[in-house]
Amino acid sequence: MLVTIHQLRDYLQDRLARQLGNEDDTVVSGPMPPAWKCLNKPHRGDRKWSTARSPEQISSQLPLDFPDDESMRISHEAIYQSLYIEARGALKRELVAALCTGRALRKPRALSRSNPHGHVTEDIVISQRPAEAADRIVPGYWEGYLIIGTGRSAIGSVIERSSRRILLAHFAQTPRLGRHATSEKRPSTRWLRGGPMKAALQATMMRLPSQLRRTLTWDRGTGRATHADFMPATGTRMFFTNPPSPWQHPTNENTNGLLRQYFLKGTDLSQWEAADLETVALTLNNRTRKVLGFKTQAEVFADQLQSSHNSSVATTD
Repeated sequence: MLVTIHQLRDYLQDRLARQLGNEDDTVVSGPMPPAWKCLNKPHRGDRKWSTARSPEQISSQLPLDFPDDESMRISHEAIYQSLYIEARGALKRELVAALCTGRALRKPRALSRSNPHGHVTEDIVISQRPAEAADRIVPGYWEGYLIIGTGRSAIGSVIERSSRRILLAHFAQTPRLGRHATSEKRPSTRWLRGGPMKAALQATMMRLPSQLRRTLTWDRGTGRATHADFMPATGTRMFFTNPPSPWQHPTNENTNGLLRQYFLKGTDLSQWEAADLETVALTLNNRTRKVLGFKTQAEVFADQLQSSHNSSVATTD
């Protein structure tokens, strides 16, 4: 359509790329960025200033500017397609940079409708967690979090709220291919959605007696999207914090500060084996804590185990 209607094409290009001006029509040039190379927008950097009308605004303006010319009509979707296709006579490709988003590629519609926290339902938010978890008297209420390293590496830390007992989950590493091979400050943890995280956390929690794995509180990251399988497999109810609310799992936040003495930020955590994690956890669990009355986590946890065993025996009798 735009190939044959030159007037419409010129109108659209003018509205998309028109420069800013003052009330006296003086053009304001704005920043002078390097030439656009049809690559997706960078995270930071200057963009050329323009009026940046959206295709929908331009489409709605056409009947007002040309009320009697039916040939000067086009939908906003047709404008988008003319911008993003490589066709002779279509709109200039560099006009994509004038859009509000500045994207060189269209965002898939399914992605725009996706809910990153769709795995969290009303019955598993932290407000539904048993009230006794907040008292820190009854053992068996845990907080979990990820310690992130470079190169798609991570360690899972699980902390008991009452005794501050630390358990570390070792994740099986996946091959680092393509763009994932680069070092990142905060890499995506989507690779942990399935097998690695699920298997490691289940194995970690199943080391405990059933009386000491009542609940596990986690943030809403997509890494825990497999909680529906985790809960029946371990008998541990899972709850999620509000986003973003790190103060809702404070025990884990504080303990991770201690763990960072051994697993420094910006390092590859895949270099450590499960035995190394056990050594670090043992060291911290045998460190006295003021909050525990200058007892170690191991001593408090041993008391909890004995109490749990006695309670189980009494129930059986």
